[in-house]
This record gives sequence, structure tokens and C-alpha cells, in this order.
Amino acid sequence: MTGRILHFGPGNFHRAHQAIFTQQAGGWTITGVSLKSAGTRDALAGQAFDYTLVIRDADGERMERMTVLDDILVAPENPDAVLDTLADGSVQVVTVTVTEKGYHLNADGRLNLSDPEVAADLETDLPRTLVGYLARGLMRRQIDMAGPISVISCDNLSGNGAKLRAAVMDFAQAAGLGLTLSEATFPDTMVDRITPRAPDDLSDRVAAMDLPSAAPVVTEGFSEWVIADDFAGPRPAWETAGARLVADVAPFEARKLRMLNGAHSMLAYAGLNRGFVHVHEAVADPDLRGRCRALMQAAAGTLHGVGEDELRIYGEALIVRFDNPALQHALAQIAMDGSQKMPVRIGAVLSELAATGGDTGPHVFALAEWCRFVIGQDGTALDDPMAERLAKAAREGDPVSALLNVIGIGLPEVEMELVRASLRGTTDGHTKGTAI
Repeated sequence: MTGRILHFGPGNFHRAHQAIFTQQAGGWTITGVSLKSAGTRDALAGQAFDYTLVIRDADGERMERMTVLDDILVAPENPDAVLDTLADGSVQVVTVTVTEKGYHLNADGRLNLSDPEVAADLETDLPRTLVGYLARGLMRRQIDMAGPISVISCDNLSGNGAKLRAAVMDFAQAAGLGLTLSEATFPDTMVDRITPRAPDDLSDRVAAMDLPSAAPVVTEGFSEWVIADDFAGPRPAWETAGARLVADVAPFEARKLRMLNGAHSMLAYAGLNRGFVHVHEAVADPDLRGRCRALMQAAAGTLHGVGEDELRIYGEALIVRFDNPALQHALAQIAMDGSQKMPVRIGAVLSELAATGGDTGPHVFALAEWCRFVIGQDGTALDDPMAERLAKAAREGDPVSALLNVIGIGLPEVEMELVRASLRGTTDGHTKGTAI
């Protein structure tokens, strides 16, 4: 079986994750869509969209030539070309990596119809947002009777497939489209592979190996992809490349979001606040290493559907991955878009721990360190879609309450006061006796 995938967001993570799963499965090509910049297209066009994947782990470094991309469309240059490709019957799978903010969702997980970009897309047939492209492109596909299609979100959103489907239908209804999605499915997925920014000298070293040198991607040896087995039609045999097809992604998704992503965010803000630059430096600090383990242990106590032994092994494996100095994973990269990440990675877990009598201390500390980071920044320098609102909140008399209100985290007053106390440095935030 041969087929074609349309992928929105052909950045480093996609090119280190879904692209290599697809190449190893064989028989399929990927056409990328950049919603904003022509940079990746321009970099790769001169080498026929091939690129080099550089894998770094404890065994050293190896390089692999990636040949699965056949083109990258730049949406602002030709929106119609993107919509026509989505409606083309040769495209049977759509994958997405546009980060959390690219979905334009409200705190309740539904499409924010008042968002300026979404509102603008509702008034035109030539959209700018992911959801606008999907709704209008799938409508063209429905009219053309182009056949079934599976739309797969690979972003760190809980219930990402269901949320994307709901957002597309919210848009379609608001725009007056007759979209039914009767031949489309939106499987939930969980993706995992640490993919930092490539170092400046990587292109030269790749060129010395006679491999495509423009826009190389660096990543770790570990990779994981769990996909709900809910496809509308043909797809690559990703399971032959190591993907797991399951009935329910939720336990795996929660494990990753609450343990890996939660620990990453805590290390990012606490590490930056202490002057560290990379993940491996932050996790080598004895205090932060202990807090990282404590956060993962607390988060594991909220998880269901995954055995205790598996969670323990997973947590230990995360520490090993964080320790990898070859990745040079920048804390600033993880700290981006905190307003989108903290409610899911930290706030939801803290609320659950508070309600069930669990140890809230590690997550209180993480929230306090995020507040400290935001307060310590010039608001215009924050790399966050809510930068201006956060900067204003940071100047309030009670910045903790103001900042958490901006990002939609509501806590009992006991935990709120613990966050304030942790920010002041008068407590480690613990309500239980677990040592960190």
C-alpha cells in the first residue's frame, strides 16, 4: 500500500518523530504545510526535501538520511493549494504538530471563536489557522467525495484527537459549513521524543559526512508513539516501526503529560531561576534532582491504567534521559508558552492532589517557580502568547493570584498560600511528609 500524508507543522519534532516512523514503515510520503514561515521549505528545497536526523544517546552519535518528505507548502503564499491538497483523494492521513497554542482553544478545551485569528478565518474562504484549514479543506473533500481520512493530532493536549475534532466542528458550525465528518476520524495519540534545537555547528559536521546539511535535526535515541486504533481508511504500518496501537491512549497520555512534561516544566523554570541553561545541568543539581523525582512520584499517584512497576521504571528512565548531556536541551525552549502548558502539566495535577489528600508540595513548588520566572522577566521578553497579560499580572499586589487567574488555574486557599510562601522562600510547599 502506498499513500500520502499531509502534515501541518514540519518543525524539528515532526521531522524527528512521525517522519521517521513513516519512513521506517515504508510506502508513504509526507507533504508538509507550514502555517507561517517559509524557512523550513526554503532550507530543504535545495536538497529535494531530504534532511539529516542526528541521534544522540549514551552510545554516541549516529546520522540518518531522511527521504520521506516530498514537498512543503507555505500556507500564506497559497492557501488554496493547501485546501486543494487536503481535498485530494491521494491524501488519506493528516498529522499535526503546531503546539498547544496553535489550536486556539478556551480553558474548557473548545475552540475560542472570539480569538482574532479564528474570527478572521470565519469571514474568509482562505484561512490562516489550523482549524480553519481543516474545516474548509475537509468541506471541499466532502463535496468532492474524496474518500475517508484520518486526522491525527500529535501535540501535547489531553484527548488531542477529540479536542481537534470538536474544534473543527465548532468552526464549521460557526462558519455555516455543512461539514459532517462522516468519513473522518480523529484518533487520540501520545508522542514522546526529546528534540532540542540543533547546535550551530551541526550543519558543518553533517556536511563533512556527505549528508544533506541544511536544517538537520538532533534528537535522543528514545522515541514513543501510542495511537488509538481508530482509522478511517488506509494508513502506514507504523506498528512495524515501533508505534503502539491501543484501544485507549489516555493512560499513556496522562503518564507522559504528568511525569515527563510536568518534570520538564518544573526543571525549566526552577533551573532558569538558578542560572542553569540546559536540562542536564538542572537535573544534576541535587536539590532539583530530588524535586524532579518527588514531582514524578506525586504525579504517578494520580495515574490509572498503568502498573506501579511500569511507572517506577518509566520515572527512572526519564532521569536517564534528562541526564543526557549530548542533547544540550535548552531550558528556555521548554519554558516557552508556559501559559498554555502549566494548567495541564501542573495545575490539573495539583488540584487533583489537593482534592485527594496527596502530596501537593512538588507541584506547589513548580507553580511558585513559574511565578518567580514570570515576575523576573520583562513582560515583552516572555515567549508566551499571553505575555502582555502576564506582565500586567506580575505587577499586581498579589501576583500569584493574578498570574494563576490569567492562565485559568484555580486552587483552594491553602494551596494558594503555599505557592505564595514558596515564592517568598519561607516553605518548600509541602503539606505532607514526603522528603524532597
